Amino acid sequence: MAQPYDLVFRARRLIGPNGETSGSVGIRDGRIAVVDAHDADLAAERVVELADDEVLLPGLVDTHVHVNDPGRTEWEGFETATRAAAAGGVTTIVDMPLNSLPPTVDADALEVKRTTAAPQAHVDVGFWGGAIPGKLDELRGLHEAGVFGFKCFLLHSGVDEFPPLNSAELDTALRELASFDAMMIVHAEDSEAIEQAPTPHGEDYGDFLASRPKGAENLAIAQVIELARRIGARVHILHLASADALPLIASARADGVRVTVETCPHYLSFTAEEIPDGATQFKCCPPIREAANRELLWKALADGTIDCVVSDHSPCTPELKRLDIGDFGVAWGGVSSLQLGLPAIWTQARQRGYSLADVVSWMARKPAELAGMRTKGSIAVGNDADLCVFAPDDAFVVDVAKLEHRNPVSAYHGRPLAGVVRSTWLRGTQIAGDGADTPPEASSSPAARCDPHQTTVLVKTAPCQRSP
Repeated sequence: MAQPYDLVFRARRLIGPNGETSGSVGIRDGRIAVVDAHDADLAAERVVELADDEVLLPGLVDTHVHVNDPGRTEWEGFETATRAAAAGGVTTIVDMPLNSLPPTVDADALEVKRTTAAPQAHVDVGFWGGAIPGKLDELRGLHEAGVFGFKCFLLHSGVDEFPPLNSAELDTALRELASFDAMMIVHAEDSEAIEQAPTPHGEDYGDFLASRPKGAENLAIAQVIELARRIGARVHILHLASADALPLIASARADGVRVTVETCPHYLSFTAEEIPDGATQFKCCPPIREAANRELLWKALADGTIDCVVSDHSPCTPELKRLDIGDFGVAWGGVSSLQLGLPAIWTQARQRGYSLADVVSWMARKPAELAGMRTKGSIAVGNDADLCVFAPDDAFVVDVAKLEHRNPVSAYHGRPLAGVVRSTWLRGTQIAGDGADTPPEASSSPAARCDPHQTTVLVKTAPCQRSP
């Protein structure tokens, strides 16, 4: 008789690599051992039968998260960020190299990040390295230490310890990364275009929008593409907001330039026309643009010009958002949405005729492929048993007081969303939802945190594996 599985899921609706089906998923030692028919005779120590209104999804992969830990943990931290991720069906995040102190710009700083994350994380965590002036000789060492790629800015990042690259430095960095086929991820806004734009001030969102024009994105993206074309480097455009750049990106790809693109739930959910005066919780850079622009981003997702959707979860304290005066010129930019990405995108996607399989492709499979995570992002034999039980026809109204990230600020507050994450599973262990090892009402206590040995600090290998 075959050895029983540790756990079996039975789902009348399951999003697999080839779309929606029904099936049973057998799990052994934290990996998916079999995907079979719904009524397959699979013996297991525990069987989870999904309800008729639930769909089994792979755990989401969010490759754009600012955890800010260590150094700015009053903004966020690994304990709260990864708890929010788990509550939102996200089982793997990749942390950005800035806003923590020290920034992740050399191997020593990476080790600080890993040491900080390991005892706190509720989900698997990987790291981007940083490319900044004066530290370009550290890129190979960081790559060999296991970062998933490198981030740079082309204008001031918002924090002085992570300065931008000028054109010559970007050229040098891309040549170095091309020598070992690492990827550069770029905050693409042109500094000179921003300097020539009106200075943002006051409560009028239109004034802030004018201070970050589409042209700034378009110019920077053109520069990155042309350098990638000349050098043969791999580049990725972060948080695309300007739909004007889409034809340029599509043309570059047709020419064989290795460029990928992401956008974010806030660019696909909100429009500039609906943002109230003084509502600085909506401030982010690049900014949320007009309704017509939003629809073009959706079309680009559908045709594959945009590869994936990730959060750009960029939190801060309520004081830094300056909600007291509502001044877009002085408020910190960033939208807190790590827990809300799946329902936010599903709410908009279903209205436009897209399927849950589309959403899973954009938010799980393609981000995992982007980062080179070969055991993440899909329900397939051999992959980690990272799963999300999702009720797509359920609904809720966002209440920031009930979200798991550290500070109760979010542009989604008061917004009705379709779809509820009922439970999240990391390598076959439940980490969120009723019956989880870490119930939300108890998770603020360190003693109540899930066993850190259940989570993994990821390194970029082939395939991803536990760090030594």
